[in-house]
Amino acid sequence: MTQKPLIAAAEAAKLVKEGMTVHVGGFLGCGSPEGIIAALVAQGTKDLTLVCNDTAVLDQKNGRENGVSALVKNRQFKRMIVSHIGTNPETQRQMNSGEAVVDLVPQGTLAERVRAAGVGLGGVLTPTGIGTEVEQGKKKIAVAGKDYLLEEALPGDVALVKAKKADKAGNLVYSMSARNFNPLMAMACKVVVAEVEEIVEIGAIDPDQVHTPSIFVDYLVKA
Repeated sequence: MTQKPLIAAAEAAKLVKEGMTVHVGGFLGCGSPEGIIAALVAQGTKDLTLVCNDTAVLDQKNGRENGVSALVKNRQFKRMIVSHIGTNPETQRQMNSGEAVVDLVPQGTLAERVRAAGVGLGGVLTPTGIGTEVEQGKKKIAVAGKDYLLEEALPGDVALVKAKKADKAGNLVYSMSARNFNPLMAMACKVVVAEVEEIVEIGAIDPDQVHTPSIFVDYLVKA
């Protein structure tokens, strides 16, 4: 089994180019690749589209920030496709001022749109959002007398994910709830970079414990 390249966080950041769509794992920062994010902040790449569960926590008064919040603060996103922005006032400010476009997507729908991209579907049908602002501009399809919204797949250029452990081939194991969106995003993007806490020899991970198979992973970064 071929080993995956082990690169530095700064090298991983260089894979993200201006104008790209970037999927970032994490749930309020839990399960986000903090080292790669810091390198991307230092690099300063702009005009990005973010796909993430949320825009993490930014509490400047108490000096708390995590996940993608530093990228938001650095104004590196032109568009954010997320399910929650309530813990990041800077995201709210940018949305209200028109500095960035924020697409608020129901969390389950967001997960399914990412999953659809990973399994080769054009989208999914869901009743979530019918009769609300969510349905504006979307195609409505009736199935067996019930209305559904067509929610299109969300593929990406680069996925930045975080795992607890990887073998040198790139098989990934996530830690409990830090798994969240990471496995879905690893399937949905052209290039996948996994920041991992521990790297072990090929064969050291029980196949039954693998959450993301190596076929989806292109690069490893040691956390």
